[in-house]
Amino acid sequence: MRIVLPMALLALAACNTDAMPEPDEGAMLFAENCTACHGADARGGVKVGNRTAPDLTRISARNGGSFPRARVMSQIDGYGKGKLPVEQMPEFGALLSGEPVPVEVNGVMTPTPRSLAALLFYLESIQGR
Repeated sequence: MRIVLPMALLALAACNTDAMPEPDEGAMLFAENCTACHGADARGGVKVGNRTAPDLTRISARNGGSFPRARVMSQIDGYGKGKLPVEQMPEFGALLSGEPVPVEVNGVMTPTPRSLAALLFYLESIQGR
């Protein structure tokens, strides 16, 4: 008897759950890649092109008190391309690679590159600061 598993289940099985990233790991990535526009305190305000970089400590507040994990990851990774010109939000997907870890997104465990997950967890941890 052959058992066929759904692809999503196979992808999750390949994830490393032993060492999930912590917000501190994401804070280091943020310091290396994001502070030029969003500032060391993540409150934004830097003029980029014809727009001002947003305050990343208020993502949840702008979304009715809920942190939109899928939307945040899409924006960082570059899946949200087309909404902002390149000079306003660079695509970081190629930099945020690595071993996948399982991240809960909209009730579904989703294999996510470790560094992208770390940055997501950091941004989630600074909401309301």
